[in-house]
Amino acid sequence: MLSRRLRQLVRLVVASLAGVVVASGVAAGHVRFVTDTEDVGEALQFLADALTDPVNAVLLGGGGVGVLVAIVVYLQIEPFQRDVEVFRDVMTGYSDLLSWLLRLGFGLPLVGAGFAGYFMNPVVDPVIAPPIARLFQIGLGFALLFGIATRVAALVGLLAYLLALPVAPLLLFSLEWIPGFLAIALIGSGRPSADQMFKRVAEAEGTFYGRIDPIHDAAGWLNEKVDPYEQYVPLIIRVGMGVAFAFLGLFEKLLAPGMALSVVEKYNLTAVVPVSPELWVLGAGLSELALGVAIALGFFTRASALTAMFVFTLTLFGIPDDPVLAHIGLFSLASALLITGAGPYALDNYIGASKPSAQVEEMLGRSGEPSD
Repeated sequence: MLSRRLRQLVRLVVASLAGVVVASGVAAGHVRFVTDTEDVGEALQFLADALTDPVNAVLLGGGGVGVLVAIVVYLQIEPFQRDVEVFRDVMTGYSDLLSWLLRLGFGLPLVGAGFAGYFMNPVVDPVIAPPIARLFQIGLGFALLFGIATRVAALVGLLAYLLALPVAPLLLFSLEWIPGFLAIALIGSGRPSADQMFKRVAEAEGTFYGRIDPIHDAAGWLNEKVDPYEQYVPLIIRVGMGVAFAFLGLFEKLLAPGMALSVVEKYNLTAVVPVSPELWVLGAGLSELALGVAIALGFFTRASALTAMFVFTLTLFGIPDDPVLAHIGLFSLASALLITGAGPYALDNYIGASKPSAQVEEMLGRSGEPSD
């Protein structure tokens, strides 16, 4: 049994490392949203110069080693085991609201994009969003918000994104639309939703609407086809969000240092943490890339998702003109992972990070609270 002092030390190290990652999030927003520069810079030259700087190498190397040591030690002594177990069970209890969370997370940005005049991403040329496209987004967004023909609306949105992608390649910087639409299409409307309300009325004995309802049978057929795949929703959210996050770290920071450095200069971020601008960009890009890979692989999924949420929140406060709507989709995916956990095909399933304890299940069962 390790001493109490050692446990306290580990907690301090873990908290400090988390603080470093979160601090780097100030520069980890969507760079293209807040800079007008078109100069992406020389990526290879930037990386070579920045990584061969002794100070940068020591700080980055030391930080990486520190994170690995903290993870190994944490897995050995699990200082927050009880807290994590209870947190998992509490979050899992919100599973019935998962669809509502995702519908809000992707319906609101669609409505906002329609009224603002862009197509799904603020940096996409407005010519892609003529009046008909703006009305389309507003209508689709309200369909998701109210839960009307939810699965069909999500599939239509996914198709629209994929068709627009060759015309507007900058949509790649909003990859979260793909897992978002897919997850909503698989999980359905849930509650509260108009779909659920109409279904209940149609199924109730003696209702007039039940006799004239034109879509109840068709919706039932679609639900039967899709329902078996609902179990893969956590996997889709996890991989989709992880890839989107890693993509931003790689292509908005590490491979576009000119743009990222302009953001550091614009907001005087070196006054927040007194390191070189190059280290700011490296720290933000590598943190975003590592966090995305961890989420995609399902490694400490809930902790990684919670860290991502802190990064988004800190970005919104640290960069005041960063468009809030542009982050809601990623924020909702991270929130969904807090509820679902890693799902299938995740590293968490091999290290025990997604398994509730029998003690907690028994405790919740005695108190009458649901454990699922």
